[in-house]
Amino acid sequence: MHATVCDIIADLVQNSVEAAASLVELDVQTGPGTVKIRVADNGKGMDEETLARSTDPFYSEAGKHDHRRVGLGLPLLLQTVEASGGKADISSAPGAGTTIEFAFDTSNIDMPPFGDLPDTALVLMASRGHHELILRRVTPNDAYTVRRSDLTATLGDLETSGNLILARQYMRSQEQNLIK
Repeated sequence: MHATVCDIIADLVQNSVEAAASLVELDVQTGPGTVKIRVADNGKGMDEETLARSTDPFYSEAGKHDHRRVGLGLPLLLQTVEASGGKADISSAPGAGTTIEFAFDTSNIDMPPFGDLPDTALVLMASRGHHELILRRVTPNDAYTVRRSDLTATLGDLETSGNLILARQYMRSQEQNLIK
């Protein structure tokens, strides 16, 4: 189950990576009364039938999960969005990737807590694979963009503790700059 908006983000980005995406774009916009998220990838995408089935909690793509045939990520996202008075849209096409957009009304009592975006983004940036992850963060005050390739070009691999510490400090500084 998703405890925070950042848990939802992590699940969706992981889905993109599992769908063989070489590029995952994550847009996170917060403002007065709203949180808007967009996750877009260039992975294998889904045909109309698979897209329709993807919101069924008792469906999971064959071979995706050993020993189980359920896929709760998208159904839980849609349930959370609906319960909190938000909205969601999923579009996909074979060979063209998938885009998921959702928004929450932050005044709704059922909106989940936001979570820790810098740490969530760092975990996603440090995950294995050869994909590019681009995080675009926008608030009414400011914005920043972090690319996985820029972090690794500057710091080296994100598997060593020293590089992870530096990357974490950088991610947190970007978020702090939005508050000023």
